[in-house]
Amino acid sequence: MSSLNVYADNNPGTPIIHLTDPRRIASELAAINVRFERWDSPVVPPRTASEAEVLDAYRPYLDQLMGETGAGSADVLRVGPDTQGWAQARSKYLSEHVHSEDEVRFFVHGQGDFIMHVGGRVYDVRCTGGDLISVPAGVPHWFDGGENPDFVTLRVFTNPDGWIAQYTGSDIAARFPVEA
Repeated sequence: MSSLNVYADNNPGTPIIHLTDPRRIASELAAINVRFERWDSPVVPPRTASEAEVLDAYRPYLDQLMGETGAGSADVLRVGPDTQGWAQARSKYLSEHVHSEDEVRFFVHGQGDFIMHVGGRVYDVRCTGGDLISVPAGVPHWFDGGENPDFVTLRVFTNPDGWIAQYTGSDIAARFPVEA
């Protein structure tokens, strides 16, 4: 189930907001210019579907999204418990960073947490299958797919080089561990 927990950035133990209704999550995140929405595709490809099959299943949504954002490419990221290099990749994702372009992800299967640090608050969004999130360029954030990940996402890029992070050097991500 999708959820949003919002914390004061000096109090990681107690959320000041907890939401599970996708419309309310979208409204709360819109206040910090983060896009969140549900895509109700008539066809959800199986976890083992090829990249082409996944992209084809969501082509109408992708075409509209890429037209709106000016993005130039999309791919499929498939991560499971046996994914080589996940521990190393996870350690990078768990450090607060920013990007020079929006970070756009659609969860086909599984779940992961996008955590943003904005205006003295920490916004932890648990994304699940059917969720689209777009974190604007320049917004400090980090991501956790868990110690035993199992997710399939669509990634949408404007920059043909893909995911490029500039790390902030802050330790805030370590103070806000994601609850499994």
